[in-house]
Amino acid sequence: MNSPIVLPLNGLGIKDIALVGGKCASLGEMITNLSGMGILVPSGFAITTEAYYRFIRESGLEEFIKKEIGKIDFNDIESLRRSGLNIRQAISNTKFPYTLSEKIIDAYKTLSKSYDQDYTDVAVRSSATAEDLPDASFAGQQETYLNIRGNASLIDAVRNCFASLFTDRAISYRQGLGYDHCAVGLSVCVQKMVRSDLGASGVAFSIDTESGFKHSVLINGAFGLGELVVQGAISPDEFNVYKPLLKRGFPAIIEKKLGYKDKQMVYGNTSDERVKVIQTDKTQQWRFCLEDDQILQLSDWVCKIEEYYTGLKGHWCPVDVEWATDGLSGQLYIVQARPETIHSRKNPSMITEYAMQEDQDKKELLRGIAVGDKIATGKVNILYSLDKRIGDGTVFQKGDVLVTDMTDPDWEPIMKIASAIITNKGGRTCHAAIVAREMGVPAIVGCGNATDLLVAGQEITASCAQGAEGIIYEGILKFSTTEIDLTNLPKTRTAIKLNVASPSMAFKFAAYPNKGVGLAREEFIINNYIKIHPLALLKHKSLNDPELSKSISEMIRGFKDEEDYFLQKLAFGIAKIAAAFYPSEVLVRFSDFKSNEYYNLLGGKYFEPEEENPMIGWRGASRYYSEKYQAAFGLECRAIKMVREQMGLRNVAVMIPFCRTPKELEKVLGVMNTYGLERNKERLRVYLMAEIPSNIILAEQFAKMIDGFSIGSNDLTQLTLGLDRDSGLVADLYDERNDAVKIMIDNLLTAARYEGIRVGICGQGPSDHPDFAKFLVERGIDSISVTPDAVTKTIYAVKAVEDKLGL
Repeated sequence: MNSPIVLPLNGLGIKDIALVGGKCASLGEMITNLSGMGILVPSGFAITTEAYYRFIRESGLEEFIKKEIGKIDFNDIESLRRSGLNIRQAISNTKFPYTLSEKIIDAYKTLSKSYDQDYTDVAVRSSATAEDLPDASFAGQQETYLNIRGNASLIDAVRNCFASLFTDRAISYRQGLGYDHCAVGLSVCVQKMVRSDLGASGVAFSIDTESGFKHSVLINGAFGLGELVVQGAISPDEFNVYKPLLKRGFPAIIEKKLGYKDKQMVYGNTSDERVKVIQTDKTQQWRFCLEDDQILQLSDWVCKIEEYYTGLKGHWCPVDVEWATDGLSGQLYIVQARPETIHSRKNPSMITEYAMQEDQDKKELLRGIAVGDKIATGKVNILYSLDKRIGDGTVFQKGDVLVTDMTDPDWEPIMKIASAIITNKGGRTCHAAIVAREMGVPAIVGCGNATDLLVAGQEITASCAQGAEGIIYEGILKFSTTEIDLTNLPKTRTAIKLNVASPSMAFKFAAYPNKGVGLAREEFIINNYIKIHPLALLKHKSLNDPELSKSISEMIRGFKDEEDYFLQKLAFGIAKIAAAFYPSEVLVRFSDFKSNEYYNLLGGKYFEPEEENPMIGWRGASRYYSEKYQAAFGLECRAIKMVREQMGLRNVAVMIPFCRTPKELEKVLGVMNTYGLERNKERLRVYLMAEIPSNIILAEQFAKMIDGFSIGSNDLTQLTLGLDRDSGLVADLYDERNDAVKIMIDNLLTAARYEGIRVGICGQGPSDHPDFAKFLVERGIDSISVTPDAVTKTIYAVKAVEDKLGL
């Protein structure tokens, strides 16, 4: 018996993949089984693979396709392009059999009538039978046609979908995975359009796309139809939501980044121009495409879809969805969902670390958004299209660095032989980034002007190993790789914690063995994310500096005002680190800039004194209660309160640096109370950096007001030995293993034990010097906190000491 030609999406499921492809099957699952949870999916119907097979058979194209595929030399891109074009043209020029088109048009009429329209506007999406399977991501391999209206336009779009089964990228991709080209069928999804041309749209993942962190929902979006986000033609807004606290009812948005949304795709005005790209209004460019309640609703839906597919498949199944908001109704819809196929297949116990070697000159050329965490080198090959090659005129060679304005999945045959990919445009969830990530090719996207700054044939190094920003360096630089099997690391009695500077690296570092974060510095977030002196933000209008005010007005776009900008940016930075390590304690140190460092921040010159020796001047605690700085410290306290109480990340503890006297500590605690950050309230722990001799000499007095000490061995060594650690003239005397420093640490441990509070240390000494680790472990240090690149070395060093001591 012949299979049906069309089927309504309602009632379809994963069991029907062979008949309707992955996309239609997934939409059917959601409509049938998730609508009761409030998840909205536009209705529509599937044109089954039977229609495709009959179209190919009845038109006599099957043998022609086999012959053309057989001609392809897959090591020759031009050979692939010739045969792919021949197949697509043959399909596009073939008349659609009436017996098939009649059934498709009847289904379209039924769908239109359900919306009280003669011809409703629909999206026509390809749905391949090998698509969206656990072992392969066929995202973007076939075409989608938007705002299709009318019988003839619908049939043309369906035929073009059939032809797109043989795009160059699809042929190459299937060949690489060993799929039989003639065994793969194509279904087509005809789905009611969501008026996102008047709203917003984008993609969302139930996993962090770079690190594989499974407790995050990552959302990218922009105004208008979603193709520009998917294609990487714009820099989208980005939102990150922490799943565990979302499920407990907290507004767990832990990151918001405003994209550069200068363009948007909307409906066209004629049958020949179904969609068009227009400039985005400035007011839209300067605001987020989703409100907070929409971000949370979408994240909740993504979690429910992940949970459903996990139950359906019997194993954890993170998902990748496409979403849209209807500008007429304001309603949110899910328009597509598929399994995520990259990080879900990785072995989480194996980590490969890439690191630039330090003993070499590095000239930075430009930066962009890092995709992956690898480093690669090669010669620049600039291509603006697959038809016109610009640069040195040579064909693309394996190992070249692909530099272009914007990649998309059509470039897959070239992308897979590139050592790295660099683009002017794009975000980290566009199709090109997804494909590059799956192939393991490092990519740096959204650089802005890479094609202008880089030169064909130029040797460069592309590094994605330094956080969210990818960096392109001049020349072929040296780098190292280290394989770490986390299952082989020994267990230690002494708690090993991490020092985490960058929020963008937190999700990656969370996979390392750890007992939490022993040091998260606020000054890194302020310097790299906020990028302005806090008092300049609060008081710039009184400074009569038009340039500064102009910079601030651009900086705070997307936020309510200057204060909101500082609070949100600092809170998001802290929250991302806290979420990565939740529920383990994350110790956040209040800002400890020196006056010369604050001076160098934007607007800092108006508020900072000139000090002869800033290292021992106006820093740390002495700022917090000062009338000149207290308003800025209040913002820090309020940001911490926001993270702990609004977002629910109560694993955040705070640390006060460079506090000289118990009286000074009392003042700081009083200011904290003024801004609602009170020790022991909501289980807030307060720690003190032990880095000044007075902290040890008066340890028992300090201990009565805090929950623990964290030894800052750099400053403690400096101040105990009376030397400037930045001076090369006395560098040979600087040694934290000096007996005087060790006596200081021993005295602190004794006093802390007497008072019943904890002591940790944050620094590289224990990992660099086994004898220092032995000293600390013997004296009963509670925790040792190191940078992530030293964690494995520290674990082995501490374990060796514990074994010798019989601990």
